[in-house]
Amino acid sequence: MDKKNGTITIYDVAREAGVSMATVSRVVNGNPNVKPTTRKKVLSVIGQLGYRPNAVARGLASKKTTTVGVVIPDISNAFYAELTRGIEDIATMYHYNIILSNSDLQHTKELSLIETLLEKQVDGLLFLGGEITDDHRKIFAATSVPIVLAHTEDHQGKFPFVTIHQQQAAEEAVEYLLSEGREKISMISGPLEDKVKGYPRYLGFKNAMKKHQLPDDWVYEGDGRYQSGYQAMTRLLQEHPECSAVFAASDEMAVGAIHAAHDQGVHIPEQLSIIGFNNIPLASQVRPLLSTIQVPMYDIGAVAMRLLTKYMNRETIDTSEVYLETMLCLRDTTK
Repeated sequence: MDKKNGTITIYDVAREAGVSMATVSRVVNGNPNVKPTTRKKVLSVIGQLGYRPNAVARGLASKKTTTVGVVIPDISNAFYAELTRGIEDIATMYHYNIILSNSDLQHTKELSLIETLLEKQVDGLLFLGGEITDDHRKIFAATSVPIVLAHTEDHQGKFPFVTIHQQQAAEEAVEYLLSEGREKISMISGPLEDKVKGYPRYLGFKNAMKKHQLPDDWVYEGDGRYQSGYQAMTRLLQEHPECSAVFAASDEMAVGAIHAAHDQGVHIPEQLSIIGFNNIPLASQVRPLLSTIQVPMYDIGAVAMRLLTKYMNRETIDTSEVYLETMLCLRDTTK
């Protein structure tokens, strides 16, 4: 047979093996009602011809595509890369493939990607990181496809999610700085319009400072990335050289702050303590090693994917709202 692999069909396999197409189909799909000798013969022919079952056709027949759509804010971000590893590992364990789509946290693009994935007949959808708006809810409510949110949550309680307590974790970071005896504390925040991470972490800082009746207005807004942390720290030291500690809402910004402090001749942690957020690999690669809030990035992805498999396979659901624990990881940028 001189056909190329891409044109080999189930008919070709059946003819070469001397069996019916139904028998080939049963072998491909793992149906036990096939004689061992017949199964061996069919598999041998499949190997010789390089036959690849048509996943789309199989999906139409079974009404399942064994694919899961994943909408992610930024795959180049170390945080979301690790979270995606958790998703992929559990998806592989349960024999699902994932279609990964990058949204850049752009509202219109998010909605478009969700619509596109649903049109591809995915069996389930994981939505990561962005704020859940009425536009999202409208699309989600109009489909029967199971949807799970990861590292974000639905405050109306209609859609299942896996995330952390953002505000509580931020408060813990600031409380530790206060326990060191630091009182002149600044925050390098993420975008405050970000209601998922930026604003809740900002509230955590404000609450901790107010609890101790300390000024809470030394807030410099960044974008979560290294350069904005460097720039914010440079401004901070110019405007408030008496600052004794900084809580940065991301590790990348915290590392930028460390380097800016070094460039200004400020010693860490002797003169200035710094705590980051997330515990991405960079936190343990910079010098001095960065103290940070450890977020279970991999586990958020893994647990969200496992929860989605339960919905897709109609298994028993213990809880649809999952908050995973964070932990303060102390290294060399604090006393």
